[in-house]
Amino acid sequence: MTQHEKVDVQLESQIAARAKEIHTDGYPMSIGEVLSLYRDGDIDVHPEFQRIFRWNSDQKSRLIESILLGIPVPPIFVSQRADGVWDVIDGVQRLSTIFEFVGVYRDQEDRLIPPFVLKATEYLPALDNYSWEVSSGGSKVFTDAMRRDVKRAKLEFRIIRKESDENAKYDLFQRLNSGAQLSPQEARNCLLVMLNSEMYTEIAKLADNSDFVAAIPLSDRQENQAYRQELVLRFFCQADFSGSRTDLTIEYGEYLTRWMREAATKHRTDTSPIRADLFNRTFRLLNETLGEDTFRRFNGTKSLGPFSIACFEFVTSGVSANIDNWESSKDALADRIHSVWSAPEFRENSGTGISPRTRVPRMVLNSRRYFATAD
Repeated sequence: MTQHEKVDVQLESQIAARAKEIHTDGYPMSIGEVLSLYRDGDIDVHPEFQRIFRWNSDQKSRLIESILLGIPVPPIFVSQRADGVWDVIDGVQRLSTIFEFVGVYRDQEDRLIPPFVLKATEYLPALDNYSWEVSSGGSKVFTDAMRRDVKRAKLEFRIIRKESDENAKYDLFQRLNSGAQLSPQEARNCLLVMLNSEMYTEIAKLADNSDFVAAIPLSDRQENQAYRQELVLRFFCQADFSGSRTDLTIEYGEYLTRWMREAATKHRTDTSPIRADLFNRTFRLLNETLGEDTFRRFNGTKSLGPFSIACFEFVTSGVSANIDNWESSKDALADRIHSVWSAPEFRENSGTGISPRTRVPRMVLNSRRYFATAD
């Protein structure tokens, strides 16, 4: 067998092995049937996603316009759980828009959301102020014939069957949303909702911690892109790091996502790396010590500039690893944090020319030693 033939055999065997792990079906389904599935609890659209996806009334109205005009809507991807319920992987906003317009959509507290009223669209400007029915609030109401047309319209579904590898739906979600209009952390948040909704809720709660918010002033853009939740994940990922000083084998964003997926399997167990008490103690101490200047550059006299992610990595890693040594030494801690900016352990591993793959392992390990003692 030639080398070329060996390579072909290897590739073919890998394709065959992976293909056996994913079992899929695909077929169209009427919106009326989908509404029945939703009412019966047979399809989960993850209402937590509504905090992440942000469709405005124009986008929602364009979807209804497409349905009325028969314009193809992208396929809905779902994964069949062990209990038979369909978990929506891609298409949450499309389905929730339809459910909300019809008046059956419920939020994560199971409260019925008021139906929205349509706006004028490019091809159907007369849609303006139309609603599904009289009680929906619009001044104009769909006729019985229009409602029937909507309920008979077809949506294409792609289903990952329950006998597929359990990681298949998460891998598919990441691939489908890699080019979506989501920030990296918004995509992680969606993934985490599917992996472990309790862990997602805890991360979101910690992101609102008053000491954490006070110590890390962010721009509106960063807030809107869930960067604060990313920093919470980074905190725990750093605290859990047990590698060497060598570069990470993958880009840091992918590393963080993989770490999160692994952490989700351990949440609420004795081996969980999500330790809320450590997070709360660390940021209470940092906020009481330097407040919003904690992660800003210190020039020897005063703190300047915006939040520094490199300083965040260094200070939080070191302080959290040695929290018992610093809680009664706030003045000394302030001096130690200020001295970071002139320390070679920090300066030699930060800056625009150093990638996170290189920076993060060195920052974490250097900082644990740098903050090891309070004298």
